[in-house]
Parts: sequence; C-alpha cells; structure tokens
Amino acid sequence: MNWLFPAVPLRRLALFRTMVYLYVVIDVLWLQTSGWYHGYADPVWYEPLRMGQLLHLPAATVPLVNTLKWGSVAAALVAATGRLPRLAGSVVAICWIWYMYIAYAYGKVDHDRGDFVIALLLLPTVGSAFAQARWGRTADGRDILSQAGGFVLRAVQIFAIATYFLSAWAKVRFGGWDWVNSATMARAVVRRGTPWVKWLLDAPWLLQATQWALFAAEMASPLIFLASERWRRRIVYAWFAFHAVTYASITIAFWPHLVMLLAFLPLEQYADRGKPSSAASVVL
Repeated sequence: MNWLFPAVPLRRLALFRTMVYLYVVIDVLWLQTSGWYHGYADPVWYEPLRMGQLLHLPAATVPLVNTLKWGSVAAALVAATGRLPRLAGSVVAICWIWYMYIAYAYGKVDHDRGDFVIALLLLPTVGSAFAQARWGRTADGRDILSQAGGFVLRAVQIFAIATYFLSAWAKVRFGGWDWVNSATMARAVVRRGTPWVKWLLDAPWLLQATQWALFAAEMASPLIFLASERWRRRIVYAWFAFHAVTYASITIAFWPHLVMLLAFLPLEQYADRGKPSSAASVVL
C-alpha cells in the first residue's frame, strides 16, 4: 500500500500541476484545435463514442465548443497558480475532456491522452494540501511530504506506462505479428518521413529491426517500477530521446504523454539546482 501512496515532496506535485495546466492552454489554443471547428459540423456526422453514449452528450455546437475551449483556458490559468485547486481543477477536467471528446467524436481517437485524463481527474483531489502550502513549502522553507500527492503521481505513472504496454498489445491484437514483421516503419517513412531518414528506405532490414526493438521496449516498459530511482530516471530520459527521434523522423509526437512522463522525475530537485537546500520536511 505504501508503494501506491508514497510520501513525495508536495513541491513536486505543485510543479507537475503547473506544467499540466499550462499544457492545457497550449493544447487547446495551438495543438488540438479540431474540437473548435467541429462546432460548425453538420450533426449528421456526429457518432457518439462510449462516453457520449453513457452521458448522453449532444452533438457539438459553436456556443458549446467556445464555452469548453475558453473555459479550459481560463480555469487552467487559475489552477496553474495553485488558487482554487479543487474548483478550477474540476472545471479544467470537465471542459478539456469534453472538448477532446468533441475533437474525436468525428474521426479517429488518439491514444496519447489517456494518462493525461487521469492527471486532470486526480489533481483536484489534493486541493486542501495546496491550500495549506503553496508550492509545497512551509513559511520556514521546509518541504511538505504528501501521500495524497504521491498517489496522484503514482497513478499517472501507472497509466503512462500502460500507454506503452497496451500499445504493444494492440499492435499484435489488431495488426497481428505482421506489424513487426512487415513494412510498417517503411510505410511511415514514405508517408511522413523527414529528409534525413529517407535513406532508411534503402535498408528495410533496419526499419524492421526498429519495429521489433520498439515492440520489445513497450512490452518491457512495466519493468521501470522494479528499477532503482537512478535507473528509473535514465529510462525516462531514454523515452524522451525516443520520442524526440520519432518526431524528427516522422513528425509524430505524443505531447500530453510527454508531460505525463514528468511524473517520474524529481522536479523539485531540478528547480533547486544552484539554490541552498534543506533536508527538513513535514509529512502532510
């Protein structure tokens, strides 16, 4: 049980929270904008996803998408400061999730946002702790340790790794072993490849080896929870490097998932580099 509720510095969650909510603003305004123009779509094209069926969500309209879009932005800016953490965080979760639902109810559903949804749903649960110590420190500079905050980070970690593992499982479940044995990567390079990776089309064996390496890495991803803290950080850095190479090669990036990987890192230590540190802490 302690593994699921580790006592972590509240500052770590405060920094993570700020990055999450600032990403919401970037995502809604610049990265995932299809939810906005779906408000102009004819309702005949609306096919409710499972969430829409359960909650009886209506087709998108211009007033609805504008409310969700700007509601997400306004609430996220408030929540990023640590003010009204429960109220603002809840508004962000409702508006952003609904806005993303609209974006995907008219086409394909991306798989890089499941762990981000978990973060938005759980961050408001630590509202009282944020109210007691803004940025996770007491007036005399001591760190506050929070098991509630630790649970949020652990849950995000679990779902972030599940994104990798279930992605590998889905590859063979829906694509069969041909996903790793055929020209999957070659097709991606032909369709989306940047100039500096086009030469790989002349080495198809290397692309196929990459498919197997990616599949193996995704299947082995849960082992990160057995690694030491030092190696866990190195694994996360390796995943960041993988995503950087992927984007540079075929311009595909899982932006919200990359934010979720930050849950593995000691963010407060990075923030403290070059500053005097104190070993004192208070358990909350």
